[in-house]
Amino acid sequence: MIYLKTLEEIELIREAAQLVSKTLGYLAPFVKAGSTGKQLDKLAEEYIRDHGGDPAFKGYHGYPASLCVSVNEVVVHGIPNNEPFKEGDIVSIDCGVKKNGFYGDHAFTFLIEPVAPEVKKLVQVTYECLMLGIEQASVGNRIGDIGYAIQQHAEQNGFGVVRDLVGHGLGKNLHEEPEVPNFGRPGNGHLLKNGMVLAIEPMINLGKYKVQQLKDGWTIVTADKKPSAHFEHDIAIINGKAEILSTFEFIYQAIGKPDFIR
Repeated sequence: MIYLKTLEEIELIREAAQLVSKTLGYLAPFVKAGSTGKQLDKLAEEYIRDHGGDPAFKGYHGYPASLCVSVNEVVVHGIPNNEPFKEGDIVSIDCGVKKNGFYGDHAFTFLIEPVAPEVKKLVQVTYECLMLGIEQASVGNRIGDIGYAIQQHAEQNGFGVVRDLVGHGLGKNLHEEPEVPNFGRPGNGHLLKNGMVLAIEPMINLGKYKVQQLKDGWTIVTADKKPSAHFEHDIAIINGKAEILSTFEFIYQAIGKPDFIR
């Protein structure tokens, strides 16, 4: 069942989403060569709790950390570890927060320069896919319109769109209906209505779209071991169109805006 949110509930979701945004901004300067996912995870948990929230991912279906830290060929759900980041890596950090009974959940892919041009292009296109998908989240459109916009842009640039993982509704639960695939056909899927809150999250691969899960039961990697990028925003449909509840501005304030983001 899809739960339509009141404006008051949307404001509470926005508050949770903004805490995720601030957490990512706080972490941004530490996403550099020599740092580790474990270090980031400790910083994130402390920051979230110090600001009145709870890490949404920690303990969720047994997940052992507060962040998902996915490096290079890891698509999503990378468990933070002690392996240092190095120059040329891309690091996708997905963070979730529960605050005042509601969830925020979004992600950003960081570049540890110098990054290979084709990998930087992947990250740029994945960000563009996110924004194109959000543009389609308006009353009267359907879920398939979001996925189609994402898929078309990614594939026109020669990249693979992950099929096995999708975006989702968001509210009093971390994952709610409807699912929001990053592929689809225009005019298909659930009708979009005012009050819907969605986490839109393109996961785009440099190579083929196929992925596989590692033996830890969480980590998803590209089947061809080529890099993957991931961006995610929380949006609410208000007065007929998408309003972004999360923000990357805290990241930009901390480390500057990447040159591919206009």
